[in-house]
Amino acid sequence: MATTARSEPVEDGRTARRDRNRDAVLDAVLELFTEDCLAPSAQDVAERSGVSLRSVYRYYEDLDALVRAAIARNVERVAPLFELPDPGSDALEVRVERIVSQRLALYEAIAPTARAALLRAPTNDRIRDQLDQRRRALLDQVRRTFEPDLRGLAPGARREVVAALDVLLGFEGIEHLRRHRGLSGPEVRRTLQRAVTSLVRG
Repeated sequence: MATTARSEPVEDGRTARRDRNRDAVLDAVLELFTEDCLAPSAQDVAERSGVSLRSVYRYYEDLDALVRAAIARNVERVAPLFELPDPGSDALEVRVERIVSQRLALYEAIAPTARAALLRAPTNDRIRDQLDQRRRALLDQVRRTFEPDLRGLAPGARREVVAALDVLLGFEGIEHLRRHRGLSGPEVRRTLQRAVTSLVRG
């Protein structure tokens, strides 16, 4: 009994330390993403996390598994931002403001991780499938949000408007306005609200 009593706290301590180190490794990857280091090496991660290189490979079989785990950790953290309340019968201006605000908040929360995921998607089936799943869910939000305004359009016209809205409100659309056009957050908000409203009313 005495041996068991002594060994259990030791094992619990090792488990807690391992969990802390795994979290530190994942957080290090996410920090490197924010610095535009989208393809960090295991050595980069070890130095940033304070965990030995050997331990990094003990926790994750390769860099691919490590990056997938880091992306999944960030997505889990910001999961509520992917949700959008049912639009109900709110006025168009309210619905536009709501979905634009949601997409901008989501962009700010996931931008570095999304860049890393997009970099790997062409050669990583798991990441590509996860991105496709998120894109379908966000596209469905667009359809539900503006269905009352678009239901009178012919199927082809409705499909084109929804596609344009999806581009405007998607990560890549916001990324283009922020990073490549150099617009500030408020400028992007006004641009999106104006463009989305025009598309829906047009």
